Amino acid sequence: MSKQHRPPEPKAWVYSLPGGFTVHAGKTDADNDRLSLRFARANDLWFHVRGMPGSHVVLRVEETEPDRETIRAAAAIAAYHSKARGGGSVAVTWTLARNVRKPKGARAGTVTISKESVIKVRPALPDPPD
Repeated sequence: MSKQHRPPEPKAWVYSLPGGFTVHAGKTDADNDRLSLRFARANDLWFHVRGMPGSHVVLRVEETEPDRETIRAAAAIAAYHSKARGGGSVAVTWTLARNVRKPKGARAGTVTISKESVIKVRPALPDPPD
């Protein structure tokens, strides 16, 4: 039997949201690739600020579908970990992780997405647990 080769875990900021949800935000372009293409499962939600550099953000979806507030919180994390951090309201694109693809030959951190939605949020991190 051969050992199964596993790619390195992406380096990411990890946040806990109410309802038991976990959000991961990539730290580098290479981490963004690993997070979006290897770590994320098909039904996880993927977020990225629109039109400027920023972290790829994955909202881990286990059994319960996230509500609108959970989606807003994950989008706010994506806005926070982007060049738009200092802006007011920021447009964040989100989709199911299964709709994220890497174009052949594209540099690290570059992906294409389909079936996306856009939400406007203010950049923010969740409150730390008590």
